[in-house]
Amino acid sequence: MGNELKGAVRSGKERHEGKILLETKQLIFRGTDYRLTVAFAEIRDVQAANGELRVATKDGVLTFEIGIAAEKWREKILHPKTRAEKLGVKQGTKLRLLGEFEADFVKELEDAKAEVIRAGTAGNVNQTFFAADGRSALAAIEKFAKRLKGAEALWVVYAKGKKDLSENDVIAAGRKAGLKDVKVVGFSFTHTALQFVIPLEKR
Repeated sequence: MGNELKGAVRSGKERHEGKILLETKQLIFRGTDYRLTVAFAEIRDVQAANGELRVATKDGVLTFEIGIAAEKWREKILHPKTRAEKLGVKQGTKLRLLGEFEADFVKELEDAKAEVIRAGTAGNVNQTFFAADGRSALAAIEKFAKRLKGAEALWVVYAKGKKDLSENDVIAAGRKAGLKDVKVVGFSFTHTALQFVIPLEKR
């Protein structure tokens, strides 16, 4: 949440309105008839002034009209957080992985010096990550919710843009299980992670 805004982008004399997304490693514009992706690695300079984010690449300067978020986005582009940091994972965090996750994610967790506990292994954890591969998989959230204790968080990771599994489906499943949705993070170019916790009054 907070990394997707309605705005516009200007390139030369052209101006297009649409959605602007700030992802972990790229800036994305999605308009009705114009789309654009700028990888952070391609950016030579970035400035923020008067509600505009000016991004210079080898192909020229792009000006994103995003209002008061311009300076904040500039800082995020210049000093991007790692995926582990965005997910609240740090040294000593105990995690449980449920479902299939790519090897690079597991390596990121290990590099962050988190303690990764495999599914089926006993022990309390700080966060559980569940890879939901379809709407039918969401039924398992109720079972996982019963195992949560205290401030332990449940992250549901699901594919973006799938008709059979939307953000609303994930939120509805979590709330049905008595959990509260508190955070959304861009997990990768293809997946989103939505965090649930036990409501404070029920802990």
